[in-house]
Amino acid sequence: MTLQVALVIPERELWAGRAELVIAKTLDGDIGVLTDHAPVLGILFEGSLVQIRPSDPSEPDVFAAVSGGFFSVADNQVSILARHAQLGMDVDTEATQSALDKALEAADPAHPPEESPDVRYYRALLRAAG
Repeated sequence: MTLQVALVIPERELWAGRAELVIAKTLDGDIGVLTDHAPVLGILFEGSLVQIRPSDPSEPDVFAAVSGGFFSVADNQVSILARHAQLGMDVDTEATQSALDKALEAADPAHPPEESPDVRYYRALLRAAG
């Protein structure tokens, strides 16, 4: 048995298919989901990664950067409903690095330990791209 997974943003579905494992970061911490997981509803952490391991071992893991949204698990169905998200394979690393540099320059120096959601999202995009 496998999980049926859908990664969706308001504009469209980014990825859907069968998977053996899904890992995400919620406000309550990291969660790993295998088949027959108990029902869960969580809020995705701003600027984090979602990892999906397809059930076909010949397919590579899917990494996506997400910026807010919800994560739900019920009856072997995983729904990842993100405000913004991008698959790692679709990330333009040069443009993202440039956007990250600009966001860091604009950061409030009075709060250096606290990264803005934009900065976290750009960092997540670069991690998703590998």
